[in-house]
Amino acid sequence: MNKISFMTLGCPTWDIDTICARGKEYGFDGIDFRGYLGVIDLSTLPEFTTSVAETSQKIQDAGLEVSGISTNIRVCVKEALEKSVEEARYSIEMAKAFGTSNLRIFGGGDLEQYSHEELAKVGSECVSRILELDGAHDLNWLFETHDSWVRGEHARLLLESIPDPAFGALWDMGHTWRVGREETAVTWAAIGDRVKYTHVKDAIYDPDSPLAMKDGWHYVAPGTGELPLAESITLLKESGYDGWYLFEHEKHWHPNLPEPEEIFPQFVRWIQSLLAGG
Repeated sequence: MNKISFMTLGCPTWDIDTICARGKEYGFDGIDFRGYLGVIDLSTLPEFTTSVAETSQKIQDAGLEVSGISTNIRVCVKEALEKSVEEARYSIEMAKAFGTSNLRIFGGGDLEQYSHEELAKVGSECVSRILELDGAHDLNWLFETHDSWVRGEHARLLLESIPDPAFGALWDMGHTWRVGREETAVTWAAIGDRVKYTHVKDAIYDPDSPLAMKDGWHYVAPGTGELPLAESITLLKESGYDGWYLFEHEKHWHPNLPEPEEIFPQFVRWIQSLLAGG
């Protein structure tokens, strides 16, 4: 059964008690931690280190799960190898404390200096190091369709360079279309067999808007923009995908976006209708 979660990037002013109470109230099943109270590096915060058991208990008491942890690991950046392995080490501990198996990582890498093939070799070496860590094979290390790996053919290259089943893909279903300019079915054909997690957000192209990003797009409520989200979710359902649908509301990076109290319930109503076939 599919479940829905939200990323803490979308509620940067909520403490754990508020996250739990409102997450449950709005109808979510889980939480994905990407920062907390404006701090991105969770390893610096007691709620995720010395007091992680208490945090985990609060989430369980609210009837929620931790769907995943969004790390900063970039496996295709050679200079970041040791830093990535170290972050992986404490991310394993955090994931086990929260009872989650999903860790978001990035591919990354400088395409002005290296080819995709060269970067994939770097990624393979880094992931091999990570998977040598105690407990690493119990988890899913999922690289997001982002940065240098946003098109299906490139994402597939990285997946084939790292065939270990502990390594997989996180499909940001709007990003591959908006940034990669790739049809949904093309992306899915390339990576669908390794997708274990998804990100959902919508946007419209309006370069004259004060909300527009550098590429002229700005985020809007899911289902009200130009991205083929309904098509993507239908494809996932028809393919038997049974993983999480995560609402990635980027309010931490874009403070002018709607408040979570407004947009989170709206997302739940929209996606529940889609998942139910309405």
